[in-house]
Amino acid sequence: MTTPRQRDPRTVDATIALLLFAAAFPGSMYGVSDMTTPAQWWPCVLLAAPSCAALLWRRTHPLPVTAVALACAAGMALAGYVMTALLLAPLMVALYSLAGHTERTTTRNVTLAAVILVAGSALVAEPATDSLALNVIGPVAWLLLPAALGTTARFRRAYLESVHARAEYAERTREEEARHRVAEERMRIARELHDVSAHHLALANAQATTAALLIRSHPAQAEQMVNALGDTTSAALREMKATVGLLRQSGADEDSLQPAPSLAMLPGLVAAHTAAGLTVTLTTHGQPQPLSPGADLTAYRIVQEALSNVAKHAHTSTAEVDLTYHHDRLSITITDQGPGPTPETTAFTPDSSASGYGLIGMRERALSIGGRLHAGHRPTGGFEVSTELPLHPYAPAEDSTP
Repeated sequence: MTTPRQRDPRTVDATIALLLFAAAFPGSMYGVSDMTTPAQWWPCVLLAAPSCAALLWRRTHPLPVTAVALACAAGMALAGYVMTALLLAPLMVALYSLAGHTERTTTRNVTLAAVILVAGSALVAEPATDSLALNVIGPVAWLLLPAALGTTARFRRAYLESVHARAEYAERTREEEARHRVAEERMRIARELHDVSAHHLALANAQATTAALLIRSHPAQAEQMVNALGDTTSAALREMKATVGLLRQSGADEDSLQPAPSLAMLPGLVAAHTAAGLTVTLTTHGQPQPLSPGADLTAYRIVQEALSNVAKHAHTSTAEVDLTYHHDRLSITITDQGPGPTPETTAFTPDSSASGYGLIGMRERALSIGGRLHAGHRPTGGFEVSTELPLHPYAPAEDSTP
């Protein structure tokens, strides 16, 4: 079954025009003077024909259609016909279309002109005071009504369009926010996987290399290295399993997950590197204060990555980790006594385009909680990573690295 909304607009307009033209016949049978039949009825029907035919273009050309209907209505009033709703119907439909498709100023001006012209023409044709209601009040009321209804319909249509536009914008914004969150989550997961795999693989490589060197001259120490290598690989598997498990289970039980790494685990990290042949000195200044979970994890990962870089690239057996607590921030400095800048080590400077993901990840972690990080070669030799992290993050800070 076809609904009115599904019908062809041209068919609807043609039907309206035919019905209004048919209504002109009974409307032409009464005149103003004593409500008698005018001397000739055919002028009214003749004027109604173009007025109704013009309605076929009321959707595309509302202003010319209104002008034609207004001229025909004024002609009927001058001919002495009673300007009832039957004869004003074409002009009323035209005014409704005009109000629905044009600006409010245009609608107001045209409606005012129509009221003055029709009412004035009726008064010219029959100036008697006893016909004031028929000549003025009736036409004014019938012409103001469609203009008001058309304006209301246009406002309602504009409101619905704005609501639809806002809904589309909100949907598009939600999709963009979802994509942004997915990208952030992917970056976070990439940092976690890099921190876990890079640290443990570098440590395992150092332990395996040291064990191979000591296996003949110091078999007891080599055996200890091999045992430590097993512990390192087991820890790597546990952390990797926990990290990947978060991706595979959306509703994992928090009690089943291992606690996130924190500064409380630094002694174990130092012991692991010491077993691999890197002597790490850990010093703390100031009164230790509790950190937020995000800052605690970030501090641990920065120290972990920095020590991994020392084990892989510094060609030294010593490193220092200094923690300094202030009233609102934590300063961390990791230094080594390796050689100065060389063509080989220049590739690991933070400003180089060939720098690895380790320094990039450390800087992103610091910035994500409102801290800052500097990394570079020391003038006296070696490499230094220093960072300042807020104890309770509030907003990301701008990177001030020169």
